[in-house]
Amino acid sequence: MQILVNTDNRTPGPAGRTAALEQRIGERLNRFSSRLSRVEAHIRDVDGDTNGARGMEARLEARPNGGDPLSAKADGVDAEQALNNALAAMISRLDSHFGKADRVRP
Repeated sequence: MQILVNTDNRTPGPAGRTAALEQRIGERLNRFSSRLSRVEAHIRDVDGDTNGARGMEARLEARPNGGDPLSAKADGVDAEQALNNALAAMISRLDSHFGKADRVRP
């Protein structure tokens, strides 16, 4: 499973932060790794200097092998919280998607 993290130019944090975000995605989605070809994360600052409760947005797109992409989006006060919220939503989507696929009989 390939993991790509993209951030906008207003997303604060150290330069090595992308690697930590990629690692977090890999840890949380590890049980689906043989069924996913790629996961892309897009993290952006949605409120500029305001830094409110909806300060950051994380969008995830997971691409199941041979299937249509699945997506999830969530907000948070910082990139980590937004990513964790989006990962929770994505795990729910993947559980549902693969659970249905496992129940289909040929």
